[in-house]
Amino acid sequence: MDENSVDSHSISLLVNNKPGVLIRISLVFARRGYNIDSLVVSPTQNEIYSRMSITASGDRQTLEQIIKQLNKLVDVIHACDHTGEVVVEKELALIKVKCPVECRTEVLQVSEHFKCQTVDITEDTLMLQVTGGTDKLDALHTMLTRYTILEMVRTGKIIMARGVATT
Repeated sequence: MDENSVDSHSISLLVNNKPGVLIRISLVFARRGYNIDSLVVSPTQNEIYSRMSITASGDRQTLEQIIKQLNKLVDVIHACDHTGEVVVEKELALIKVKCPVECRTEVLQVSEHFKCQTVDITEDTLMLQVTGGTDKLDALHTMLTRYTILEMVRTGKIIMARGVATT
């Protein structure tokens, strides 16, 4: 694999749950010209820490420098690139589809195939909730475009190391 090729990377950080931490972390990426594709921040089982899951695009060599810089920040407990590791990665999406009665059965069949939950229904719309990997959400999006997607919101990836390994 070319070290300078642009790839997608899955990064996790354990950080102190304090104001200003997010901006300092995003500045490390920005200074290196690295694009953050998605970022999810959530509390951990210990309220003094937060977990960040970042999906970013760029070359591996630059990412290695970013990880080193992140690990030097005072409020970062640890930062880790999970690219190529066996981890569980999931996303959640809410998708609102224009869905008049005559299309409803078709849309519901598609949603059943992707194991979606119907979370709202009106005379003209259907809102679906789906969880899974990025490929699954992308495939559902492709299937639903023929019915007119009115809105879509995606969480971005959350990641967790499998087994006893720490994320």
